[in-house]
Amino acid sequence: MPEDSNTGAPDPRGRLTSRILRGGTEPDPRFTLANERTFLAWIRTSLALLAGGVAVEAFMAELLGPELRKTISVLLLVLALLIGGGSFFRWVNVERAMRRKAPMPLPLMAPVLAIGGALVAAIMVVFVIVRPA
Repeated sequence: MPEDSNTGAPDPRGRLTSRILRGGTEPDPRFTLANERTFLAWIRTSLALLAGGVAVEAFMAELLGPELRKTISVLLLVLALLIGGGSFFRWVNVERAMRRKAPMPLPLMAPVLAIGGALVAAIMVVFVIVRPA
């Protein structure tokens, strides 16, 4: 059984956990569970963006031209990819910060999501304004 890097006592969470979290002390379980809930919220957001990208490409053929449809769909799918992939690294970085009692890292996915969502919304606003009645 691997040892805790701080105390030298056996680490009950295992070798993989010790390698990923790299030392520190075990935080309050409530904070760890809150971190996991936040991770799952990012995953839910990623899945919603993925479903939105697929839906735009599959069901908006009559309303949007092929270039616009593809642009919006790709934007949503790329956002889903970035949010889904980034959520794991966010979870690990927050868990490490809690274990070391260090300041929390900046949520870099938030501006990506905000800018990407605003870009898709801006495209749709322009489409609605320009579209003949």
